[in-house]
Amino acid sequence: MIRQADVSLKTLIVDDEPIARQVLREELEAIDDLVIVGEADNGASALLDVAQLQPDLVLLDLQMPGMGGLEVVRNLGTVPHKPVLVIVTAYDAYAIQAFEAGAVDYLLKPIGPQRLAEAIERARRITAWQVSEKLARLQQILDTPAGAPPRKIVGRRGQEYFLLNTEEILAFQADRNIVWIITARERYTAALTLKALEEVLVASNFRRIHRSALVNVDHVRKMSAISSQRWLITLSNNLELIASKRQAQSIRKLLRA
Repeated sequence: MIRQADVSLKTLIVDDEPIARQVLREELEAIDDLVIVGEADNGASALLDVAQLQPDLVLLDLQMPGMGGLEVVRNLGTVPHKPVLVIVTAYDAYAIQAFEAGAVDYLLKPIGPQRLAEAIERARRITAWQVSEKLARLQQILDTPAGAPPRKIVGRRGQEYFLLNTEEILAFQADRNIVWIITARERYTAALTLKALEEVLVASNFRRIHRSALVNVDHVRKMSAISSQRWLITLSNNLELIASKRQAQSIRKLLRA
């Protein structure tokens, strides 16, 4: 699963009041891993911005001239990339309608920093789950029969999904709940856990060298002994990884190959 803290939320602010947008922007700018991609002052503009900017999160006022916030929520069903929606309003009478329409939280103005942080964290968890689910579904489409290496590995960067050949992947590196796919020039997030990747890549040239790393043997440039049972592995992009004591025997086999 994608780690919550590693999901950088692209956020759109929608409010017809300039001061309200400014106050919210200043509060949001203090939150890590959150990028404000735009502001809209009415519902019609908000729908256009969602389609063009593809935000992960929309902070949406309800009472706006023309198209109100609830109407915006209902019209988002036609948008391919549907963001997480948090209502920000001075009125408490529309909470039930907002949740029924698909909002995940309902904030009353003026918003305290702690309450805003809780809403952002909720949005982050939902976004992380959505990304993991989409990656997993894409990877399942590419599944191959048992015993055969996968045709492709699905990787995500930003809002884009890439089908990567296993030969171009240097390593997989786990960092808590996220698994990075490392190529010569880019890093992507993976759909599978490191353990699952090790299983599907059993017939390939990938080897586990540490509980948090799988490396492509074809991209190992140098292996330096740190001790009798620990090795420093240097890949073709100069990334250095340490092989644990538990994997020392496997590393020695690679040296003899």
